[in-house]
Amino acid sequence: MNAEQVWSASTGPSGDPAGDVVRWAVFSCLLVPVVLVVYGSSFAGAAGSAAGLTAVTAVCRLLLRHSERAAAEERALRSVVARSRRGRAAPAGQRGGRHGGSCTPEG
Repeated sequence: MNAEQVWSASTGPSGDPAGDVVRWAVFSCLLVPVVLVVYGSSFAGAAGSAAGLTAVTAVCRLLLRHSERAAAEERALRSVVARSRRGRAAPAGQRGGRHGGSCTPEG
């Protein structure tokens, strides 16, 4: 692997966009209190902000993971249904032929 491949692998788009969002959120949770203290906020205020950001980040991470799991389950379900229908002319309820029931006219 040459230097260009290493650079593009480390800076290119990753396969986990939710993970990227969480990493940036964690970075913000660490950076915001530092900036608040540097610009004159109290340590207690900065700690409170850090705690709030951490709680919001944790909830967002849970929601993102739940959404990813639901989307993966939906894709899996669709692929199973598509595979089961391959090779059939029509689903079972739409096949031609005679069947009993109240759909036939009584004369």
